[in-house]
Amino acid sequence: MIENITHKNLLLSVIIRAAYQKEGIAFFTPENFSQQLGYMNRPQGYVIPPHVHNLVPREVTLTQEVLYIKSGKVRVDFYDDDKNYLQSSILLKGDVILLAQGGHGFEMLEQSEMIEIKQGPYCGEEDKVRFDHIETHKVEIK
Repeated sequence: MIENITHKNLLLSVIIRAAYQKEGIAFFTPENFSQQLGYMNRPQGYVIPPHVHNLVPREVTLTQEVLYIKSGKVRVDFYDDDKNYLQSSILLKGDVILLAQGGHGFEMLEQSEMIEIKQGPYCGEEDKVRFDHIETHKVEIK
């Protein structure tokens, strides 16, 4: 199952649920995203030929990140670029989320492990602006 979180025609996030399954290959991001998110389901014996990647200049102006929920239960809160709360989703073990635009915050609803993948190099505090999270009683799970 794939869930796209959008706001004003902007793709904020893509959630791939652990139960998602499809034959072949599927990509869930537009070609212009600096972080590409795809899924592959190949049969035994399928071969991906060895390859190297070419040096291709790219300009990344917005950090996009992917989280894999290794264990636990996590609430992700979505915000627009003006830090206004939009909605929340619950992520479970095996789910994958691409955070593409807007703001986001998390609350661990259980002991949780996550693996994060994002572009580098990390620029420290210059990389993000922190702000107050939504009050629990105002959370809307979608």
